Amino acid sequence: MAPALQQENAPASSAPAFRIDQQLHQILYKPEPRSVLKALPEPAVLPEPPYPIHPDPQPMTKSEYQKLNAIRTWKTWGAPYFKSRWYSKDLRPIIPYLFTEWKCNYDCHYCWSYNNKVKGMTEDTAKRSIDWLHGIGSRVLALMGGEPLLRPKFIHKIVYYSAKKDIFVYLPTNGRLMKPDVIDRLGDAGVATVNLAVDSVKDRKSLPKALEPIMPYFKYLVSRQHHYGYTVMFNINICRNNMDDVRELTEIAHDHGIATDYHINESPMTEQTHFKHLDENVTYLTPDDWSKVDDLLDYLDAKRHNEGYKMVNQSKHMQDMKQLMRGEVPPWKCRAGQNSLIIRTDGTLAPCFPMYSVTHDWGTIENPKFEAGQLDEMKQECSKHCLSTCNYILAYCYDTKRVLKWTLKQAMHGFKGSTDTIQ
Repeated sequence: MAPALQQENAPASSAPAFRIDQQLHQILYKPEPRSVLKALPEPAVLPEPPYPIHPDPQPMTKSEYQKLNAIRTWKTWGAPYFKSRWYSKDLRPIIPYLFTEWKCNYDCHYCWSYNNKVKGMTEDTAKRSIDWLHGIGSRVLALMGGEPLLRPKFIHKIVYYSAKKDIFVYLPTNGRLMKPDVIDRLGDAGVATVNLAVDSVKDRKSLPKALEPIMPYFKYLVSRQHHYGYTVMFNINICRNNMDDVRELTEIAHDHGIATDYHINESPMTEQTHFKHLDENVTYLTPDDWSKVDDLLDYLDAKRHNEGYKMVNQSKHMQDMKQLMRGEVPPWKCRAGQNSLIIRTDGTLAPCFPMYSVTHDWGTIENPKFEAGQLDEMKQECSKHCLSTCNYILAYCYDTKRVLKWTLKQAMHGFKGSTDTIQ
């Protein structure tokens, strides 16, 4: 059985604390401390957003909405991508992740990406991060946690400041704190995409990211898309105990005209001493579940190809998920630390989300220390245990012929806001 996926009732002693091998773990958890972000004489402050910038916004027509998102996509994803190919030896993150929080208001039993003892990001670190990323050519900012909306006023400031710089702001949230006033403020400030993380329809202890408790917020969020120009999508984690929910959530997303994004549930790749659900976890997939997941992934892929459902995952990615369950991830060229990175709450850097907790020093904002040799050596091992959706798509895009073919296809359809991924 793959070490990433434990039996539901396995004894505590049999559950590994992490998926990467012991040798790589020792390299990444060296005892020396990471770099510390140098303090400024006067801490930077984010500007206070005016509200409303657009009093009583009227809904756009379908063509206006598509045009807005086509232009935004080119300016923030397309042009930076091609520039990154030209400046291939430079650090040019297409997808940087800003972890404003490592706290959360939920306790999803599969999730280790929160620790309520960790202090959230300061305005100084946030502003300096945005300025630094903008200066090195990045035009996308994914806000991460934990739950970013634990501090909605802080996120409002970040969205406003970033959007003024023509940065595409991507907001993942579990939705429990996304009240109508928050939606209007973020939409007014210029948020580009809201990625709503939902794993089940009804609330349950192990999977509290449920749609039913936030349904009024969800409907309001969808209804305001054409008023502000943002897009909405579901982010769904495929677990042992939610496969029927995945199908139902997919239909709900389709009925509301929004896209979906899927992940395979995994235990931590690196050590997470605060994580308390490692053993006897009802969300973890087992060999008995593999055929069910195979059928589910085939069902989802057929929905996309045969019925036009909007999905972020590529067909190949869904097929490779089957191998991930079995501990046999096919080789893929991860671009973490080259064209994606994470900024921790304290301003230190790491190449990707699974490496958030390691002590290896990759520098800080304004002073990165990514080394191609070290990253390549690390990825020989860690990429065998990881299939990050965003990094996988990013790696897949670093094939010029494939990108040009996709661009030509979109041009033939008038760039009408397609959610097709590069196949």
